[in-house]
Amino acid sequence: MSKINKAVFPVAGMGTRFLPATKASPKEMMPVVDKPLIQYAVEEAVAAGITEMIFVTGRNKRPIEDHFDKAFELEAELEQRGRKQLLQMVRNIIPRRVSCVYIRQPQALGLGHAILCAESVIGNAPFAVVLADDLIDGDPPVLRQMTAVFERHTRSVVAVQKVARSETRQYGIVKLNSRRGTQHRIAGIVEKPAPSAAPSTLGVVGRYILTPRIFHHLRRVKPGTGGEIQLTDGIASLLTDEEVLACEFSGTRYDCGSKVGYLKANLAFALKHPEVAAELRKYMKTMVARFKR
Repeated sequence: MSKINKAVFPVAGMGTRFLPATKASPKEMMPVVDKPLIQYAVEEAVAAGITEMIFVTGRNKRPIEDHFDKAFELEAELEQRGRKQLLQMVRNIIPRRVSCVYIRQPQALGLGHAILCAESVIGNAPFAVVLADDLIDGDPPVLRQMTAVFERHTRSVVAVQKVARSETRQYGIVKLNSRRGTQHRIAGIVEKPAPSAAPSTLGVVGRYILTPRIFHHLRRVKPGTGGEIQLTDGIASLLTDEEVLACEFSGTRYDCGSKVGYLKANLAFALKHPEVAAELRKYMKTMVARFKR
């Protein structure tokens, strides 16, 4: 129970905030510099020692499967042209020891429902949940920070960060039972409360480590608006059975579910990219000078 080997990636969402870009291509395949969001998410899981990636997909998500599959024609073309560096990059998108499983979510009935769709593959084992929309730049990677907490305590762990009180309507907000450094015992969790009703300013973001007991509670959760089953409600119910910890992680989060957050992520990652950083810095200086005039 102390080792996390499986991660669930709920990727069935329609990505309406980025239409028309997501009309025929999954939002998770939108690139940040030169890698799609879903690859950053998988790389974070690999860095945490996870070897089985479970994608809960929907319609028009085939490009995600193709991205992590072998591309025979592309590899043959690169090999013929002697593009060894690009060939190795394509072949090593995920390590050989890592396997990918794809499960169809027939209807978009909420994050909790997406997790339930993966139950048959997860079985009676703890697992991680990674939302690719939340791109988090952490050292060590955030999921590795969380697996370390789980390995010590064998309790479900949710990632949290401080948010402005005016923004509590955008998050699940945790109520704390006790504080210990960056790890907190959760007494309750409220979905998108008004600022005046928020029990704290610690908002849940897109990383979770959950015990298999969560499935029992997700099956009992009453659907909310639109018939959706919320993971937040499942975790709130899980608290009646088990202790759940909040991990105030170290790292910078980019909300790539919003246009501004996505643009910020591209800028931040580009400024660290050895191929484009220097030229981009020069361009930014000219832009800043132009706006100062």
